[in-house]
Amino acid sequence: MAISPISILGGDSVYCINEAQMRDARRLAEEDPESSKKIKAIIEKLESDFSRNERAALAFTVIENLRDVREK
Repeated sequence: MAISPISILGGDSVYCINEAQMRDARRLAEEDPESSKKIKAIIEKLESDFSRNERAALAFTVIENLRDVREK
């Protein structure tokens, strides 16, 4: 049974990613000399090996893990 795609673009989410955070993340992923290489390599692998839903699940899990670490 196929699962509908998971939306990450708003709705009734309890999480909010603001535009400044998104800009900083994109800069790190695309322009930072060291980080962009690592991030691009992982993204390329994820996009070839994971379905859209698996990537969304991973993204939410990473966000949740970051939040948990911050609260400790």
